[in-house]
Amino acid sequence: MTKRLRVALAQPNFIVGDFEKNAEKILSYIKQAEKEDVDIIAFPEMAVPGYPPEDLLLKPQFLEKNMETISNIAKEVGDIVAIVGFIEVKEDIYNAAAVIYQHKIVDVYHKIFLPTYSVFDEDRYFSRGNRIPVYEVRECKVGVNICEDIWYPDGPAHFQALAGAELIINISASPFHTGKRAYRERMIATRGMDCLAFVAYVNLVGGQDELVFDGGSFVVSPHGELIARAKLFEEDLLIADLDISSVLRIRLHDPRIRKEKGYEENKIERIFVAPYKPPKKETVKPRITPPMSEEEEILHALIVGTRDYVNKNGFKKVLIGLSGGIDSSLVAAIATEALGPERVVGVLMPSQYTSRESIEDAEELAKNLGIQTYTVPITEIFETFKKEMRRCVWGNMPEDVTEENIQARIRGNILMAISNKFGWLVLTTGNKSEMSCGYATLYGDMAGGFAVIKDVMKTMVYRVAQCYNKLKGREIIPKRVFIKPPSAELRPGQKDEDTLPPYEILDPILKAYVEEDRPYKDIVAMGFDPELVKRVIRMVDRNEYKRRQAPPGVKITPRAFGKDRRLPITNHFRPFE
Repeated sequence: MTKRLRVALAQPNFIVGDFEKNAEKILSYIKQAEKEDVDIIAFPEMAVPGYPPEDLLLKPQFLEKNMETISNIAKEVGDIVAIVGFIEVKEDIYNAAAVIYQHKIVDVYHKIFLPTYSVFDEDRYFSRGNRIPVYEVRECKVGVNICEDIWYPDGPAHFQALAGAELIINISASPFHTGKRAYRERMIATRGMDCLAFVAYVNLVGGQDELVFDGGSFVVSPHGELIARAKLFEEDLLIADLDISSVLRIRLHDPRIRKEKGYEENKIERIFVAPYKPPKKETVKPRITPPMSEEEEILHALIVGTRDYVNKNGFKKVLIGLSGGIDSSLVAAIATEALGPERVVGVLMPSQYTSRESIEDAEELAKNLGIQTYTVPITEIFETFKKEMRRCVWGNMPEDVTEENIQARIRGNILMAISNKFGWLVLTTGNKSEMSCGYATLYGDMAGGFAVIKDVMKTMVYRVAQCYNKLKGREIIPKRVFIKPPSAELRPGQKDEDTLPPYEILDPILKAYVEEDRPYKDIVAMGFDPELVKRVIRMVDRNEYKRRQAPPGVKITPRAFGKDRRLPITNHFRPFE
């Protein structure tokens, strides 16, 4: 007899702590799946409370609301099996998946492998699970596990397969970084081939503080073939019909499961969930959303991260200082895509050092984006500031970088004054190359509420900006912005390369040191000048105090500043000594 199972993977955009709205979304997707005659629907990890809840997990009232919500959801679930992530509160708390059918929670799976690396800190909060169930759904055997559990070859999925699981469902909340989607799909494909089972992987979508979840939920066959993929960076419901009968045929020709069978006996619980139901007459045609280029993925991550940070925190508009440079141009473009032009305001703040070309480029960008702008010149404010400081404190001391920083701080004050008056959120425009080296002014260009491109190296800023223009089909960001030398324009004839190495050289060194933790000697062996490498390392290390005071921003690399990379400010270790 042919066994078929119709599976739905739901990837809604949840809000941490908004139990009512999260429950509404879950039930809405369940109702949609029921209309499609789905057998089993799965939601991401911690769908009920939102992810990651961090120290909200230490608040009993938060935990109680979570338990109340999952109970209310269960009452609304009928003749469909729903796998819903939540926090189970018992003698301790567990990162859990509720298996719901016919208005009750049939069973609860507890996450076994609790990650404590990168942005994850689950050992801080949760107790680990100690049981591995397999569920019978419509005469098919289904294993359920959570996120990190699937990353271990000999983890729960392995034992579920030994116990006969023909489908493994992994509910996940896997944050985006460049290359993660492709790596994730390769790993799951390998797990499908190892287990000789279908694997359905459901991922979260949306922005939460610095993190962005890219969705892209998918299903692989026992041969490791991708047979369905949901939308990237968008809410979606992916439905796939799986020929569960094919698993037995494949396993008859591959003895691995048979050879190990029996090892799982003391580890597996077998739980009946839902009875047989006749298969559907018409199968659902599998849908595979095409992948994106690296630049397109980053662009979408930045848009989603910005949109959700602004909207979920209740801001009506955002404010950006427009310099006519590539960084502020890209941030303005991202904000406009995320929020619409009516919610983005640009502020031009020219000084005596601002070139005519920069003003023209900023004005052209604003016109192309259709955003409102204000112009607030800072020359008189700057001169008054210097005059009073000379009179009261400095005397005849020569000008230096202090006067450059004053200009940045005047601009920061102007932006924050407008922000305070209207309640708009200031988006900062510093990139990762600058933040790494401290080429930014505290309480100046670092002043703001959200740092859109703080994890994007300067060379990647150009690539993403070019990708944006290409996707829009015209030069929204003016051509001259791409070709003129980068400059802060804080003194006559200033260029970034007066202070920093060329970005084409700087960025690979920063990637090696900041993101890959390569030793000094290894970086030099890559072909870089030893003294230059020392200089860059010194800049990175001595500016940790600045980065601690920077606003949050979207994580797009495997190692971002903030939660990802944690180094002491007071630190005498020198990698090159």
